[in-house]
Amino acid sequence: MEIAIASAGRIIKETTAQGVKLEGAIPSTIEAIQRLTDIGIPVMGHIGLTPQSVHQLGYRQQGKSDRAAEQLIQQALALESAGVFSLVLEHIPTNLARDITSKLSIPTIGIGAGAYCDGQVLVTADLLGLSERNPPFAKAYANLRQTITDATTQFIEDVKN
Repeated sequence: MEIAIASAGRIIKETTAQGVKLEGAIPSTIEAIQRLTDIGIPVMGHIGLTPQSVHQLGYRQQGKSDRAAEQLIQQALALESAGVFSLVLEHIPTNLARDITSKLSIPTIGIGAGAYCDGQVLVTADLLGLSERNPPFAKAYANLRQTITDATTQFIEDVKN
């Protein structure tokens, strides 16, 4: 815990970051958020699909069952009580995002969570089509992966000739 607190403090002091984002809502995360906010470090929460857990959970939508939805609602409320200034809701059903947003006094930021969040975000690499395959909720607005591949291939050919 002390390393997490020190690391967050260092990020704020040594970079232009104005806060930190912590994923999940297990008890140790809640405690870390409370401690960070108590010393004045702004924290954004993140529930639903959490990228740091994607290898355990896959890119499956979270909160689909009544039990899982209630768990996410309780996590959101716990994170708000712990002091997060906003909450990312990732890859959860639209109606659940609406319900969570209506229960909180802090802004929600959706990524693959429908239109009822207070704001929206999309990972730049997904938006630009840099990956071979995007998460199911992330539309690519360009195919820069292919453009980069074509340009690199042409450069290699030019060097060889």
